[in-house]
Amino acid sequence: QVQLVESGGGLVQAGGSLRLSCAASGRIVVINDMGWYRQAPGKQRELVATITSRGSTSYADSVSGRFTISRDNAKNTVYLQMNSLKPEDTAVYYCAADLRIYVWETARKYWGQGTQVTVSS
Repeated sequence: QVQLVESGGGLVQAGGSLRLSCAASGRIVVINDMGWYRQAPGKQRELVATITSRGSTSYADSVSGRFTISRDNAKNTVYLQMNSLKPEDTAVYYCAADLRIYVWETARKYWGQGTQVTVSS
């Protein structure tokens, strides 16, 4: 079994910072892309940022310049540094990883359980 466990969410005032972490564990052969998504109440889940195994990153326009995604391949961990937080960043944040648990299979996306981020005005 594969587990993705997020940590680092919480309550912060507007303008503040938080750092999310997500560690993947279990029977993992290789991890390709990793990423962060978020879902606010009443809205669809949206992509926040992604990072390839080689470190190439991409960001949603709404967070570009404020959030930074990074990863530690040795620890199978992805991070999201969130600065200059706004009330509209309030959401449940989910990490995701495209990975293989068998050498012969195509990579599949696995999800974490989510962590709440609340930004007060």
